[in-house]
Order: sequence, then structure tokens, then C-alpha cells
Amino acid sequence: MEILNTTNTISLLFERVKDKQEEIHRWLDSHEGAKDLPLYSSVDIRDAGFKVSVVDTNIFPAGFNNLCEHGLKDSESLIRTAINKRAANCKDILIIAEEHTRNAWYLENIRILQQIIERAGFRVRIATFLNVQPAFYETAKCIELETATGALVKIYCVRKVLEEFQAGRERIDLIILNNDLTTGIPEILKNSSVPVYPSLQAGWHSRSKRRHFDYTRDLICEFARILEVDPWLVSCLHNVADKVDINVESDRQKLMDSASDLFNRIRVKYQEHRIGEKPYIFVKADSGTYGMGVLPIEDPHDIMTLNHRNRNKLHMGKNGQLIDRYLLQEGVPTIYNIDQEVSEVCIYQIENNLVGGFYRSHISKGQRDNLNSQGMVFKKMCPHLSKYGDCGVHHDINIFDFYRILARIAGIAAHREIIQLEATLK
Repeated sequence: MEILNTTNTISLLFERVKDKQEEIHRWLDSHEGAKDLPLYSSVDIRDAGFKVSVVDTNIFPAGFNNLCEHGLKDSESLIRTAINKRAANCKDILIIAEEHTRNAWYLENIRILQQIIERAGFRVRIATFLNVQPAFYETAKCIELETATGALVKIYCVRKVLEEFQAGRERIDLIILNNDLTTGIPEILKNSSVPVYPSLQAGWHSRSKRRHFDYTRDLICEFARILEVDPWLVSCLHNVADKVDINVESDRQKLMDSASDLFNRIRVKYQEHRIGEKPYIFVKADSGTYGMGVLPIEDPHDIMTLNHRNRNKLHMGKNGQLIDRYLLQEGVPTIYNIDQEVSEVCIYQIENNLVGGFYRSHISKGQRDNLNSQGMVFKKMCPHLSKYGDCGVHHDINIFDFYRILARIAGIAAHREIIQLEATLK
């Protein structure tokens, strides 16, 4: 295995990809095949210049409003194919959304998702569980809310819609989840006769980032063998710590020990590849999204002296869920700076087919920070840059194609993860 010159690692990696393009795509096709890959997904990628890696994969993406017009158009035919594969003669679809009824940008996301599916030829309604604000539906069949762009979106009550379906007064051929089921699977969905995608078993009530990155690591090792490079150059190392109460000193010691082991493994790789930067890691809730329960750590001993504010960040996740299992993940700094804002790449896929993406940017964050936090902005990238030069941020097509391969690998890993969850939880 050759040690690449880390001053221009990504360009050199791309040359390897270009030389082995046919073999790589045969390999990807062999893993994708006719499988039910995730209905949709978003993949966060960090490029440090000396390495590049997937750092997060979301099976319930919530940024369709950040895709460019050409990506949205591509989405229509791809979602049509994906839906018809899952439900023959499908006409009526129910999207189950998050309860972010006060989040105008999430409402815009769900409106755009509805628009994509309607333009693909289906009738679509949006509903949510309304556990937080049940009074919305006491006197009305649905409510109409304004999104961040001023458009209106109708939201129904999941329970009422499904009760009407069970009584034979409504038709639903397919349910599409845009809700990550953090708190578990609602009873009304457990015995649903309607197909549900993504899988009910793939919510954060059971999904694990560690398990996902274990599957990703196995695939990356195969990919790296084709390229004849160290897998570390296209992945990040990780550890896990379980049954940890971040507010208990002895548990923080346990977390610090796991972090120390990870730091040591990263230092070995930095020395091997002659990287002069200082290693760091992210401590993340092993289950969860929206950038919650995430903290960068520059030294393992910092875990023992976390202040009250940072302990709270790591103690409570979405919907007040307690965090007691952590993924410790190698930090990958980002080289991107767009409009003087530190940025990272996010790729959107439908059944592992590219529909575009965006750069997540943050003016008040640094290259080593978590950018998925309050104050972030999104800059669209076009999946057809060579054809439409004026759509979104300009990026190197060669590098972008390399990111696409990593995103497909993440989608295959997510598929394996879902299959394992369905086998063990049903």
C-alpha cells in the first residue's frame, strides 16, 4: 500500500478513481443491484485535504428545499420509480412529517417533498402525530401553515387520517416517513396494512450510528483495496461508549478512556501519513439527528472538566430523550470556505441516485466545529454542473464525483443497517 502525499491527497485519490472507474462502478453495482436501497437519504461529507470521509448519514432527510431546480426535476422521475417499486398501482400517498409546526423551514422542506411526489403523478397529503399540540385538530380537519417562503401547506392529523382509512372512507396506498420516530413507533403504525418507507424499524428509537459506521467501514475497506490506498484516507475512526451518564464523574472517566484510545489510534495515522495537524474528535449521541448531542473534543481530558452547558448538550437529545450511548468519531476538519463561511458537503439521494445537495455553511464556526447548528445556511449545488453552469455553487466536477461514490457507499451501508434492524426487531 502506497503512502500518498497528503498535500494533495484528494487529487491523487481521484486519479486512482479515474484509473479504476469501471472496476469501482461494477463493485458499487454489485452491492446495489435490485435491492431496496433507502427511499431517500442525505450524506454529510467532510474534506480535510489530507483525507475525506462520510461523517453522517440521514435516512429521513429534511432539506429538500435546499436542492436546486434541476435536482428537484430529477427527483420526480426517481421518486416515481421508487414508489412504483414499493407499491404497485399506487395513487394516494401519506407523508408523515415531524412535529416541527413552528419551524417554517422544515415546513418548506415538507412542502417541496410533497410537490416532488405530486409532480411524479401521485395524490399526496401531509400529516403529523400532533402529540405536542393536539388542540390544532379539535375543530378542524386540517390546519394550513405558512412556510419560510410564504407558501401555504396543509397538515392533517395522522391518527384521524388512519382512522378514516381503516373505516374505508379514505384511500392510502403508501406511507412515506419524514419523521425519524425518535420516541418509538406509534401504536397506530405498528400493525399498519399500508406499506411504510423508510422502514419503521429504522427510526432513531433503534438505529445506531456505530452500527452504521461499522457497515460503512467494511465497505470502505473493499473500496480502498480497489484503489490500493489506506482505508483511513476515505473514512474516519470511531469508538463507542455505552451506559454513560454524562453528569456522573465515574461515567465521564469511562467516556474519557474510550476517547483516549481513539486519540491514540488517530495519532498513529497522523504520524504514518506525516500530518502536522492536531487530532481531535466529536462526541455524538449514538442515536439522534439535527446536530443535537454533538460536541468537539480537542483533548480526552476535557471530558472530565465539561461545564454544565456542554454536559447538558450531551445529556438530552431530540424530544427530551436522555442520551446514555455515545459515538466517539474522529474529527475531520473541512477545507471549504464559501463566501467567507466555513462549509461542508451534503449529498441528497433517492435510492442512491444523486439529486443534488448543498454546502452547509456557518459564518461563526471554525474548520473543526459542528456546522449543523443554529445559524447555519445552505448553498445549493447542482447535480449537472457541466450542463447548467449558473445553478448554485461552482465545484470541481472530478471531486464531486468522488463524493458521489462515498455517498453511494453510505447508502449501501444504510441498507445493510435497515436489513439487520428489520431482522432483529420484527
